[in-house]
Amino acid sequence: MIILVTGGAGFIGSQVVETSIDAGHVVHVADDLSTGSTHNVSALAAFHHVDIGSDTFRELFGEIRPDAVIHMAAQINVTASMSNPVFDAEAGIINTIRLLDLCVANDVGRFVFASSAAVYGATETIPVDETFQCNPLSPYGVSKLACEEYVKLYGRSHGLPFVILRNSNVYGPRQIAQGECGVCAILTQQMIRGEIPTLYGHGNPLRDYIYVDDVAGANLAALTHGDGSTLNVSSGEGVSVRVIFDRLKEFLEFGDEPRLAPLRPGEIENTYLSNQRAIEALCWNPETNLSDGLRLTVDHFRTR
Repeated sequence: MIILVTGGAGFIGSQVVETSIDAGHVVHVADDLSTGSTHNVSALAAFHHVDIGSDTFRELFGEIRPDAVIHMAAQINVTASMSNPVFDAEAGIINTIRLLDLCVANDVGRFVFASSAAVYGATETIPVDETFQCNPLSPYGVSKLACEEYVKLYGRSHGLPFVILRNSNVYGPRQIAQGECGVCAILTQQMIRGEIPTLYGHGNPLRDYIYVDDVAGANLAALTHGDGSTLNVSSGEGVSVRVIFDRLKEFLEFGDEPRLAPLRPGEIENTYLSNQRAIEALCWNPETNLSDGLRLTVDHFRTR
């Protein structure tokens, strides 16, 4: 299968690329390198430095004629989306529509969209499953939800086969130390530099942390399973930011206590996702426990 991964030079996308190559697929990567790096891209992938909203990309798409598209490219910072919602919408919604048009015009056989737990917003009941009403609290979450609706619309109107994956907080090697979902990388790098981290929400917010290899495995499974589904890709467990800090503190032998601060605008207090539907629909299961994943993350940043 010929697979095009947008955002394939990024943290999650580059692991999706490697997992797809290991499974025997031919992989093309399209990335503008606004947050990604060519150092992340497998030498076995065909890399294209291009803006996915450009005419150049439109021509490239017709030349590649992929069998499947995994759309990972996105603006990833919730706080940035609050200060510049227009840019967030252009980078997310508009580029996704353009990509969907290209998929229909070129008879793409599968579209896998990387969505986010941010579409749910605040929820009174946890864990959150896919039947919960979406009520995003940030432009980032609104953008992801709008993209989901466009993906489903193109499925209904044009017969485009799709799977939507709502990722929880993904962590692991190559993660960028920015954005709310980057908390594991942020804390790790701060401790390595001897800086005192700040835990927002006073360290109490519960999040669902899933190792990047497990997310890549879900994307690979979505190429052949779960057609027409919207699925939570998560560990299914809620863990406080304080627990993450304490584990990293132990692994790094860090001596200081964190600073505590209130949540920032647009951030959710507690959320974690049920992954039961994804387990059943994708014939997939997360395999990396939190301690092992954090150790692998620490090892990566120590050797950089």
